[in-house]
Amino acid sequence: MEIKQGLIVKAVSDMYYVDCGEKVYSCKARGKFRNISVKPLVGDKVTIEIDNSTSEISACIVEVAERSNSMIRPAVANIDILVIVSSVSLPKPSPAVIDKITAAAEYRDIMPAIVFNKVDEGKPDKYLEIYSKTNYPFMSVSARTGEGIEHLKKLISGKIVALCGNSGVGKSSILNCLCSSAVAATGEISEKLRRGKHTTRHVELVKTDGGGYIADTPGFSSWEFTGKNHIPCNELQYCFSEFKEYIGKCKFTSCTHIKEQGCAVIEAAAEGKISDVRHKDYVEMYNELKSINDWEL
Repeated sequence: MEIKQGLIVKAVSDMYYVDCGEKVYSCKARGKFRNISVKPLVGDKVTIEIDNSTSEISACIVEVAERSNSMIRPAVANIDILVIVSSVSLPKPSPAVIDKITAAAEYRDIMPAIVFNKVDEGKPDKYLEIYSKTNYPFMSVSARTGEGIEHLKKLISGKIVALCGNSGVGKSSILNCLCSSAVAATGEISEKLRRGKHTTRHVELVKTDGGGYIADTPGFSSWEFTGKNHIPCNELQYCFSEFKEYIGKCKFTSCTHIKEQGCAVIEAAAEGKISDVRHKDYVEMYNELKSINDWEL
């Protein structure tokens, strides 16, 4: 038997593909993980046991290292940066969707980065204004012309990154720009729906040119707060980075920043110190979370 450490880069059904540096091994998971209700995820750092005693080499995952974070849908672990891709043109960007995903990332200690693709078709100035008060990286790129791609490569160098965004925004095209070995097919825009066809079928980590990995995540375009994706109402305020300067300065210690008198966050939004669009989205998210029944969690 031979023991190696590696990274799960792909999971298809009950088969895991573990990159150990010199080779990617196809592995099954030990039965003990089912007994302790642990399911290995793409992005997990694992120990594998390799049986070289027969002509057909077999390997299995025997240990999963502690995770820094994880997401359920998509099922990915140990993400350093969540890159939220939008399009300057079509499909039309939705700050409400972006803000829900940035909040979910913050709650899981994942750094959000906002990337607007297709800047050869327009400029994302009004969206830059919305996010200028946050500490999130904001980048304008064109996968078609290459504009801004080098800056994005620098941001993600050596990191494990997940891409998300509506179908049709160019996630697969950006992936191909960042990874010379990328195998994702570029989906053509559906003229009927003005939405991209779902061309990526499984979660997979692809090596980037900068020595990191990108998780191409099929169908990851929004976030639902039910189940294990839930964020407690009283913790949502900490998921908006620009609010943190004002939390604790409100008239009431129990302030929810929704409509209270003397709320420092509301005053900051009124004075333009934080985006009123972001605050409006916060209020909608708070009310959505508050309305979720216990049985939905």
